[in-house]
Amino acid sequence: MNHFAGAKRIVFKVGTSTLTHETGKLNLRRMRDLARVLSDLKNAGHEIVLVSSGAIGVGVGKLKLERRPHDIGGRQACAAVGQCELMYIYDKLFSEYGHVTAQVLLTRDCVDDRLRRMNIENAFERLLDMGALPIINENDTVAVEEIVFGDNDTLSALVAREVRADALIILTDIDGLHERNPREDPSAPLIHVVEAITPHTREIAGGTGSSRGTGGMITKIEAADIATREGITTAIIDGSDPEDIYRLLDGEEIGTVFLANREGKA
Repeated sequence: MNHFAGAKRIVFKVGTSTLTHETGKLNLRRMRDLARVLSDLKNAGHEIVLVSSGAIGVGVGKLKLERRPHDIGGRQACAAVGQCELMYIYDKLFSEYGHVTAQVLLTRDCVDDRLRRMNIENAFERLLDMGALPIINENDTVAVEEIVFGDNDTLSALVAREVRADALIILTDIDGLHERNPREDPSAPLIHVVEAITPHTREIAGGTGSSRGTGGMITKIEAADIATREGITTAIIDGSDPEDIYRLLDGEEIGTVFLANREGKA
């Protein structure tokens, strides 16, 4: 069964571990492949929104730091450097395929405050109407504890809600939700479809992901929970081969699909 049949407006989230090499430097081949696939989907009539992590990780690499800073000031500085590089590359890649990008940086209060939330919704609608491809990240340079999303998985789900997306696809460094942690047990079976997120779902999602990002599988489950409650079908797939996006949208069993609560779709 194709759970994405008819999905026109799609939010994609790509994590730091997918965008970068182990060195922390950008994986340019993967970014080019991702830009090509998303551009092709736009050409086919889909409306695409991209939530991209990576600013802090890219900043760490560009500043030649040995490790990701733990202090707020250090992370903010890395984000300021990395976001410039990240958007420069995205804009260059998408422009090669004839598409215009738009940078949108958000903090938590942007979606918590009703007026600001309405302004954001209007801005997204205008950008999509104009044919732009919004690229969204948390505004790490100014975010403090009270106004952070905490991870871009949560941000992607909230963005999907604000733009009234038909689908949310999370690209990560693991191929989906398994019955057990596949890093500890490679034989752990992949769960292809989750009809409802339960305490058991959260239990088997325990553990963290790559050291280059901020989230793990549990944050992706929470994002899927937010999105599916809003009637948005969600998938978690391995982002190492962006061609898998085609296969997923064509109905193949790729990653883990979380079925939308159809009562949540207004």
